Amino acid sequence: MAVLQDALDFIPRYTGLTPVTFFTVVALVMGIYYLITSMLAPPPPPVKRSVVLPLPPPVQLGEVTLEELAAYNGSDPQKPLLMAIKAQIYDVSQSRAFYGPGGPYALFAGKDASRALAKMSFEDSDLTGDIEGLSPYELEALTDWEYKFMSKYVKVGVIKPSAPDSVDGEAPAAEFEPVKSEAPVESDAPIESETEKVVEAEPTAESHPVA
Repeated sequence: MAVLQDALDFIPRYTGLTPVTFFTVVALVMGIYYLITSMLAPPPPPVKRSVVLPLPPPVQLGEVTLEELAAYNGSDPQKPLLMAIKAQIYDVSQSRAFYGPGGPYALFAGKDASRALAKMSFEDSDLTGDIEGLSPYELEALTDWEYKFMSKYVKVGVIKPSAPDSVDGEAPAAEFEPVKSEAPVESDAPIESETEKVVEAEPTAESHPVA
């Protein structure tokens, strides 16, 4: 306490100011100093902002096969990002963070993932549009996904149904063509009756005189 009191007595003795006035003046001087230095300092470099280009409008594809749909899985940044639910194809390019490469649902892109979405499965065997054998609960979950996609994304096409496979080893049945019978050729020769076809008998031998 004695040291602090000596310091307070020192201020008016050598400055002629009260301690309160002295500290006020010191605070003002420091404030003005920082204000001037901040005004003379060079401006900070501008922050570089990444330019986000707008997404191109969805392109209607019409009917495509599953093999053609696989080309839109996000591996080519120049192509839209597509996926299908119940054979209906949607453009999910605006959600590339989820369905694009590295996203949590990237394996669904370029496929009809109806069964996987219904079961919330990430197994390769479920990455198909076959929904046979699903439970009522799973079908209801798939319907919820379908409504979500219909309300958020643009439908751009449908999956072309595959042609049914023919049975192996079964040859197509040959067409039956009836055989036309030829009409008998007419002849001008008279037709002999059965009675006229009697074989002529040998002539009766003449009786010889008895010697």
